[in-house]
Amino acid sequence: MVEREEAKRSPLRRVRLGLVAGLFLLIVGCQTRSDEGVAVVPGVEPTLPASDEAYSLGRVNLAAGNSGLAERNFRDALARNKDDGAAWLGLAAAYDNLGRYELADRAYVQAKTLLGETLEMLNNRGYSYMLRGDGRRALSQFERALAIDPANPVIANNIQLLRAARTPTRSAPF
Repeated sequence: MVEREEAKRSPLRRVRLGLVAGLFLLIVGCQTRSDEGVAVVPGVEPTLPASDEAYSLGRVNLAAGNSGLAERNFRDALARNKDDGAAWLGLAAAYDNLGRYELADRAYVQAKTLLGETLEMLNNRGYSYMLRGDGRRALSQFERALAIDPANPVIANNIQLLRAARTPTRSAPF
């Protein structure tokens, strides 16, 4: 039983599950269908018995643009393990994509408490502020992320997106 608990917490297991889920998506394609207004990935059940599996499924649905289903998966993972910082971070991203920023803020607080200020959390939080139109706070988060990994291309790209959005153009001056 103790070995099983350790295996559940293993980051390697989480990576393996993510790779399997990604391979599954490649096999079935990226087509989605809608059941009662909720987008779903064909052949993927929204709830699974283990929190790691629910988390992995949440990541797959988030990547596929199924934010509502991803939210449900992350909440399911958290119902099984409320101390899963990665699931809180995934839930925050799903809430951001759904425009539910107050709930996203709460999830970011939980993630920060459990994980600390990781590169992923700072980047996601910066992107959240960018979605809300708060460029100053977004840039602050991105700069803190760059302090952790100065050569990170994702962070650099997000800063470019932020600066491009703030730069007036001929067709859309400020």
